[in-house]
This record gives sequence, C-alpha cells and structure tokens, in this order.
Amino acid sequence: MCGILAVIGKCSEEEVVKIKEVSKKLSPRGPDESGSFVSDHSVLCHERLSIIDLHSGKQPLLSEDMALIHNGEIYNHMSLRGQLGHELFKTKSDSESILFGYKKWGEEVVHKLDGVFAFVLTHEKGFLVGRDPIGVKPLFYGRDEKGRLWFASEYKALIDSCVDIHEFLPGHVMTEKDYSPRRWFFPDWFRGVEVKTGPEKIKQGLIDAVEKRLMSDVSIAALLSGGLDSSLVASIAAKALAKEGKKLYTYSVGLEGSPDLEKARDVAAFIGSVHTEVVYTVEEGLDHVVELIEKIESYDVTTIRASTPMSLVAQRIRKDGHKVILSGEGADELYGGYLYFAHAPSASDFHFECLRRVKRLHTSDVLRADRSSAGNSLEARVPFLDLEFLKISMELDAEYKVITDERREKYVLRKAFDDGEYLPSEVLWRQKEQFSDGVGYSWVDGLKKLADEKVSDVDFAKAAETFPHNTPLTKEAYFYRKIYASHFDHDSVDKLVKRWIPKWQEYNIDPSGRANKLHEQTVELVGDKSEDLDKTSLAVKADLVASL
Repeated sequence: MCGILAVIGKCSEEEVVKIKEVSKKLSPRGPDESGSFVSDHSVLCHERLSIIDLHSGKQPLLSEDMALIHNGEIYNHMSLRGQLGHELFKTKSDSESILFGYKKWGEEVVHKLDGVFAFVLTHEKGFLVGRDPIGVKPLFYGRDEKGRLWFASEYKALIDSCVDIHEFLPGHVMTEKDYSPRRWFFPDWFRGVEVKTGPEKIKQGLIDAVEKRLMSDVSIAALLSGGLDSSLVASIAAKALAKEGKKLYTYSVGLEGSPDLEKARDVAAFIGSVHTEVVYTVEEGLDHVVELIEKIESYDVTTIRASTPMSLVAQRIRKDGHKVILSGEGADELYGGYLYFAHAPSASDFHFECLRRVKRLHTSDVLRADRSSAGNSLEARVPFLDLEFLKISMELDAEYKVITDERREKYVLRKAFDDGEYLPSEVLWRQKEQFSDGVGYSWVDGLKKLADEKVSDVDFAKAAETFPHNTPLTKEAYFYRKIYASHFDHDSVDKLVKRWIPKWQEYNIDPSGRANKLHEQTVELVGDKSEDLDKTSLAVKADLVASL
C-alpha cells in the first residue's frame, strides 16, 4: 500500500520541486521511504509502505527507458516471473511484474494481473495508467493550466494544481493514444449476463482468496467484528497461519458493551487468535471526525459513521507494529447482505442490485477500507473481492441468494461453511449488523446529537442554496458537508462523492440498518406481497422521521 503521484508532461526544475512537495500529502499511505523519477516527459513520485521485498523494492522501478510507480499487490507475480523469465528481474518486488509484463504484452498486461493496483508507467514514447477492476486501490486524475496530466492516489494532491479533477474509474486504462480512460475489464458477469451456476465453489473459492492475501514480508492482522464476513476471513486466515506455526492477530472496536466487542471475543476464542479490543468513547469518536473527513475525502453519512471506528482501530493496529490487515468488505454486495435486499421484487432484481453495488464499491465500503487504513499507514486486503471469487459469486444463480421466510440474508454463503469447521453456528447465522451500528448504537446517536448542536435551523433551512449538489437531507449530513468543504475547496470535488442509499424502501433519509423493520427480527417478508412491503416502508419512514 503506497501513495503515487505522477505528472505527464515537461516540467521545469521549480515545478519538479513543487511536485515532490505535493507528494508528501500522500505520505501517510507510505511512510517508509520516498522515491522520484524525473524525465523530459514526466515526473513520478512514490511514497512507500514496505510490505513485499523490504530492502530492494523502492519505487519508481526503472528498466531501460521505462519507469513505474504502483500502489497495490500483484498476487500472481511469481507465476508472471516464470512466464517472463526470472533473469529479467532485479528485485523481489511484485510490482516489477507490471514493468516487464508491459515490455512483453503492452497494455494487455492488465489482463494478466491477479491483484489490486493503481499504477502509472512511462517511457520515451508514451505511458500506461491502469486501475484494478473493482477499484480496491484509489486513483484520481486531472489537468493543470498547461494541459499536463496529473495522477494521484488521493485528490488532496491535485486540488492546488489541477483545473479539473476526476476519478480514474476501476477497470480502466489510459495511454498516449487517446489521453482518455477506457474500460479494459468487461467479463460476462460484469456486463449483466446471468450465468446462473450452482454454489459448489463458494467455500474453496473464499479459502483460496484469503490464503492468497497472506502474501507478505511483514506481520498480518485481521479486523474482527464478530459478524459473518470478518469472522470467516479471520477463521480461514488463522487456520492457514497455524499450519506455519504462526498466530493470527485480530482486533475489534466498539463502545463499552457494544455487540461487536462481545461477538468478536467469542470468535477469537474459537479460532485461537491473539485478540485485542479497542474500546472508545463517543466523545473520542466525535473528536476524530474532523480529522477523519480530510483523510477519507468524503461527506457521505454511512462512510463517515463507519470510517471513524475503523480509523481508530487502525491506529492501534499500526501502533502494535502491523502493516497489513484483512477485512470483510464486499460480501454484502456480492450476496445481498443488507437488510433492504429482503424487499427485492424478484431474483433478477436482486441480482442486478448486487451488480450495481459491486460496481459502486469504490465509492463506499472499499473507499472506507482504503482510506481508514491508509490514513494510518496500513494496507487493507479484501478477500471477498478476489477476481476468481467475484466470478464465482456473481455467476451464482440469484435464486440461491434471495431472502425468504426460510432463508435469511447471505444464506448460501453461510450454508457453504455450515459444518462447524470454521465458525460456530451462533456466529455463522448471526444477523447482519452495519458496522456503524455494531460498534454501539449510541455512536450514531452521538453523531446526530453533535450535529444538532453544531448546525442551526437557519443554516439547515438554506442547505439547498449552500450545497445544490447532493443537498444534505439531515443536520448530520449538513455537518459533515461543512467540514468537507473546509478541507476541499475545488469546483470538481463535490461530485466525486457518492451517497450510499438503500433501494426498495422509502426510508432512505437514514441509511442505518436500524431503520429497517427486519432488524432484530426473523425475515418474514415474501417478495410478491408488494402491498405489505409498502405498508412496512411507510411505517418505518414514520418511525424514523419521528426519531430525528
């Protein structure tokens, strides 16, 4: 996990000095060492967090006329070395496989990579910029007043230099041929083709995805909320490490007495991990919010609620000496784990909402996982978003995923591990709890209370005038938006943030899982009872509005 900054175009000596200074804005992503490369057609800067090849993997990586900066991990780099010829490689860095892969395959190299990445590669005749299919690693770009292209891991490094700023979308590449991003990743499932396979590969697919992400020359820890997703990841990792005589370190976070702390404690005992609880107070969380919004580059309510405790636990993990954490993001999108999926009118609707959520992960949970960890010099790895496991999950017949009165959310994923080997049944069948709720219900309540104190009725009444794009609908949302505006003063950046909004329900003003009547209940809704669903939605909306 690193920070990258690149400028394509000729720069003066004074401009090069400024670019290197700007790169330091990304230093939390890579505090171990800095590197730069300057030519008559580009400037590349890299802030490194050393994880693979600690001693010789400094970037930019150079070969003949090529230079590369890369943020991410290439899990199949040893296989690629075999295809390309081990004699070519000067380091043990996984990133070097991109460099020599480009020399052999050109821009087709992105199709060969199994991993997560955002990279900029330059040479005398042009350049190649690429981002991984789901956007696990962030990348933004813009143009300055002289028309030069800038690329950066976070847009805080572009604000002072670029006239316009855009997100470099997942699964895209850019070259000197077009100077515009174009999609390279478009398998059948991503294009919406319903393949409708069975669930036989789910268990082994996830095991393989987790074990692949244990590739590291430093210690690895895991986030553990005690819910299904993080518990499965931690359990698989603990078993794999145990075969090597190693222990997994797990961490949970929450307010005193929160559901996540209690459940995580039970899971840690079951899997035999070395477990640490990070207990914070509402006041500590509230004090962290202003700093956090600058780190995560978002004003989305859901993202901020969940990122705050995640950032606090990341601070502790980094303090304890770990650099890599495993996390469970992606499972709810792949398997329809959010409670609102119970309202899906049909299996096909369910499937396409999963697809929509997967395509937007880079704006929500993946963004949170990256920024909350990267802001504290940690790399988050997300096994559920492994390319092969994505394929297995998204080609699965949606009939296996739908929520019925007999099957709760993520039933097929739970059933795949229902043999007692990895998790006890009370954990395996625990109801979905949004992270910002699971850390303690008074956390969200405290945020709302603070916003009520900080935002006047007069200011809130002018919300549409003050913020015409994505107008805040609550005082909490307005509070975050004001903080965001104080950090990011640029015409482009408001539109870079996407709101997390549930579907098939009218109570979208608050994204919390507690706003759903299925919370803490057995699923009883049947998909074709639209009249009952409408009544439920209206009742919940009334309850919610009354509580605001």
